[in-house]
Amino acid sequence: MSQVCAAAGDQNDSPSLAGAIGAGVPSIISDEKDGPVTVESLVPGFDRFVSSSEDFEWLGSGYGGRTEQGWVLGVAEGPVWFHELNCLIFSDNANGKRYKWSEADGVTLCRDGTNNANGLARDPAGRLIACEHATRRVTREEPDGSITVVADNYRGAPLNRPNDVVVSSDGSIYFTDPITLGVDSVLDIAGVYRVSPDLGRINLLVSDFALPNGLAFSADERVLYVNDTYRRHIRAFDLELTWNTWRPNLGSDRVFCDMSSDPRAGAPDGMKLDSEGNVWCTGPGGVWVIDPDGQHLGTILHPEGMHITNFCFGGEDRNTLFVTTRTGMGRLKVKMPGLPLAPEKG
Repeated sequence: MSQVCAAAGDQNDSPSLAGAIGAGVPSIISDEKDGPVTVESLVPGFDRFVSSSEDFEWLGSGYGGRTEQGWVLGVAEGPVWFHELNCLIFSDNANGKRYKWSEADGVTLCRDGTNNANGLARDPAGRLIACEHATRRVTREEPDGSITVVADNYRGAPLNRPNDVVVSSDGSIYFTDPITLGVDSVLDIAGVYRVSPDLGRINLLVSDFALPNGLAFSADERVLYVNDTYRRHIRAFDLELTWNTWRPNLGSDRVFCDMSSDPRAGAPDGMKLDSEGNVWCTGPGGVWVIDPDGQHLGTILHPEGMHITNFCFGGEDRNTLFVTTRTGMGRLKVKMPGLPLAPEKG
């Protein structure tokens, strides 16, 4: 078992979320209120995914931050569910902190000093994988709390700013590496990478994204979905499994869902699948639900002025949607459970 949650459990005297605002970092959202969610249905029967009578519950705020000029320094991000400990772990990438939420203790500080980690995932052994912005690397936290570097360069050149990560059932680690927030890129490409299970090899899989961001596997791991925030669409690639390379077949590259014509605020970022293989992705207006053929079924709308950065399915039955925003974190009960991920997937 990873020490990431066990360590958090030893810090019950850490500040609660309400008191965990970094020094000098304002709370951007000042009107967070629990209340009914608004659902936009585009097909009959969308209420089997979520009910408009469900309330969205804020679990806290005060994350992220901006410069004096108003530029975003960072946000709440990377929510990942630890099913065996019944807790959520998520990042405050502006302030270099990682938090744990549980029903019993609320939000407690899990780690102070994360190198501004953003996207998080777990491998089949339950270890936490983190994309660290400040150090421009991907790391793995071992059971004893030590840190193993998964990737920090490609062919000798430093990575840009690893952003999000997923892990396949064989232990391969896939991550996106956009050029963001003024990073001085040596690679000059915004890539999608795969690191082998033994960490002995890193391969550049796709190099023509404008801003690669969230990524997810289909239930059978035969399709890799990667969204492009700048182009406001999701691309899909068939994975080549015949020769056990786990590389995308670039000939299968296709736009799975195009959000670019929707004028509302929001863009593809966090992305997960439900138990039926539907893709849930942040997008214009809120969280989009998209069927396996790429049809937009409906949207869980966010309040005006709120920006959803990421989310994950959690809870005992994986039917709670934990959502991070620029400054907050909350939850919403949904009817469709999420797809089990490692190590719960087994």
